[in-house]
Amino acid sequence: MNKKRKKVLIVTGSRSEYDLLKPLILEFKQNKNFKTKVVVTGSHLSKKYGYTYKKILKDKIKIDKKINLNIKSDNKIDLIKHFAIGLKKFYSHLKYIRPDLVIVLGDRYEIFSFVVSCYILNIPVAHIHGGELTQGSIDEGFRHSITKMSQLHLVSHQEYKKRVIQMGENPKNVFCIGSLGVQNIVNTKILKKKQLEKKININLAGNILMVSYHPETILQNSTTSQFKELLQAIKYFKNIKFIFTSPNADPGNNKIITMIKKFVKKNANAFYIPSFGQSLFFSCINYSDGMIGNSSSGIIEVPAFRKGTINIGKRQGGRIKSTSIIDTSCARKKIILSIKKLYSKKFQKKLKTINNPFYKKNTTKTIVSVVKKKLTREINVNKKFFDLNFRINK
Repeated sequence: MNKKRKKVLIVTGSRSEYDLLKPLILEFKQNKNFKTKVVVTGSHLSKKYGYTYKKILKDKIKIDKKINLNIKSDNKIDLIKHFAIGLKKFYSHLKYIRPDLVIVLGDRYEIFSFVVSCYILNIPVAHIHGGELTQGSIDEGFRHSITKMSQLHLVSHQEYKKRVIQMGENPKNVFCIGSLGVQNIVNTKILKKKQLEKKININLAGNILMVSYHPETILQNSTTSQFKELLQAIKYFKNIKFIFTSPNADPGNNKIITMIKKFVKKNANAFYIPSFGQSLFFSCINYSDGMIGNSSSGIIEVPAFRKGTINIGKRQGGRIKSTSIIDTSCARKKIILSIKKLYSKKFQKKLKTINNPFYKKNTTKTIVSVVKKKLTREINVNKKFFDLNFRINK
């Protein structure tokens, strides 16, 4: 690498994304080859979502720039407004700072807006978690679009590597590095049960299921009617404690939050924790029997604990899944049967031998190593489409 330190910019737009990126940010900041900058945007700066940028400051990570998108509501018209505001503000900041590389994770609209600005300014991008499918979410299109505007691809599975190459990306720039979330589980200190109970004010004795449900933003299904089916199924099980998490900052999330709060008030075995944080979240999974909902964490992280996941609907459709995943439609009878299956002796026995398909050693160190190698020379933003040699039958 050149004697001059390379300027790497890492952007985060939500707490869940930051929890994944935190070890990577620290790894880059400790490396003398890089001058690492952190940009915070999206729901981090929203009062509605609890000003989660404070968590970053609490972790003693310097925030070099806050870019506020003025997020106040969750409808699709406002999402477009937030995207447009981001495009203008991101462009101005990137034009001023001119990083050698921008690192982004995932598929959120604010990240897409950031990458569009990079693309216009010819700033190279390294994209984490490309090639994945979420057929019930608008994030699907954002993710693949980010791939096409990125120069380096850091994917979590070999199948996703194949898909990114299929999209015309040069195999030399696609690296299978595993999942940051799964690596974080290995490195996260799990709280003792009594400590956790004190922090979340919930008695963790007995059967427990985590509930994490997000709107299916790309489909025409009613968020309210779908979530009502899930709640009716949960209501059937009086001997299980259900701990709800907040939905993502997606169109329709207000309806879900309102329904959760009403349900928790009426049901003594239901609890709501608006914002966990990674340590609390992983600790809760550790002492639970699994997860129910449609969150990617149920597909990627929960299997690492050898716990079951009931995956509802089509939001996570297309993802690679371990044998600990029980897929079901969003119908109360189907969900009830799935919960019974999760607690069956046969399924519980199977959980003891599952492997997480997204685990690889030293994910953060591998990413830093790849970036260091690629930045030894200037990354060419004018990439060529990589054609696969195959015939299409007419």
